[in-house]
Amino acid sequence: MAGRGRASGRGIVALCLVLLAALVGCAGGPAADGTKAQVQRLLDRRATAVLDRDQAAFTRTGALSWFQNLSAVPLAGWSYRVTAVHRTGDTATADVELGYRVQNHDTAPVTVARTVDLSVDLEGRWYVDAERPADKAPRQLWDQGEVIVVRGEHSLVMGVGQTGETLHTYADLADRAVPAVSDAWGTDWSRQVVVLVPKSLEDMAALLGSPASSYRGIAAVTTGETGAPARAPSDRIIVNPDAYGVLGAVGKQVVLTHETTHVATRTATTAATPLWLSEGYADWVGYRGSGRTPAQAAPELGEAVGAGRAPRALPGDRDFGFSGDADELARAYESGWMACRMIAERWGEVRLGEFYAAVGAHAKRAGAVEDAMKSILGTTPGEFTAEWREYLRVQLG
Repeated sequence: MAGRGRASGRGIVALCLVLLAALVGCAGGPAADGTKAQVQRLLDRRATAVLDRDQAAFTRTGALSWFQNLSAVPLAGWSYRVTAVHRTGDTATADVELGYRVQNHDTAPVTVARTVDLSVDLEGRWYVDAERPADKAPRQLWDQGEVIVVRGEHSLVMGVGQTGETLHTYADLADRAVPAVSDAWGTDWSRQVVVLVPKSLEDMAALLGSPASSYRGIAAVTTGETGAPARAPSDRIIVNPDAYGVLGAVGKQVVLTHETTHVATRTATTAATPLWLSEGYADWVGYRGSGRTPAQAAPELGEAVGAGRAPRALPGDRDFGFSGDADELARAYESGWMACRMIAERWGEVRLGEFYAAVGAHAKRAGAVEDAMKSILGTTPGEFTAEWREYLRVQLG
């Protein structure tokens, strides 16, 4: 009897553990899956309301939050995909992928990570309490306030905290940049640009998901995937209004044309393309036709050459880091520009474009520049570097 009693006790404990495991399994399995499906249906309705511009329907899904900030943005798509739901009683947090497309610009969705806070009512219906960028994910323009939209002939400019008049000046600059880039690079690209103008440097950095210190003094950057396929989100030119605002008329045009060049050359720019070439070519297009001399456009490099500190080699990718020394960064850009300027003068503008495309077409970085120099320019990296250093001496010495 004693032994049987001990065995029976273990059986009861085992049975309790089995039942507990079953309950835990239900909580983490079917029940959790059910909540995830409910939240997905809720966010599907919310997405439909965004596309339909239906504020009443949007409000029925929960917090109004940024809905009105989007009213002027031309959307062609908006959808959510719930990847996980973390429930605690009557509240939950959902990990979500938001995909959206801007009409006439994005051929594939821009995908961003979002976090959605939710609560459930007594009847089991879920509502959105808040939606925000996921941890370490970039903010979106509408997260920062009401988006004002200006359309140009070749551009879509969207801004927050800016007047319509100010945004029109950006559209005018972009509309001049697009044909200038096409004249240099060719017309086999969208010939349309999307420009985002936030209120401040801090807001610009938030759109990029980086600290503001990384972009202090940087007038604008272009986001996009190198070697992007034909169906892809449109690049965004994101302006730092603090740095851009202090530029003169020529400087503002050069910057917009430089960034537009990145948009045009995106599919030809790959991991094989060194930054001295991609940034140098963009500067070459930007300054092309501006009338700026090397002494005017490359003052930091000119000072180094004049002081006998001319660079011995083309800049490496690390020299283009935004968080480094500002003078070193300037010399890196100016060095790349002078290299591309030399190619255009020595071998011709057509060969410069062919060289750029040939480097990007290489399967990997190793050998890309060497092979393109041999096949397109008929030279070697050593000979090219020596000629470039002499070019710096003549132009800037």
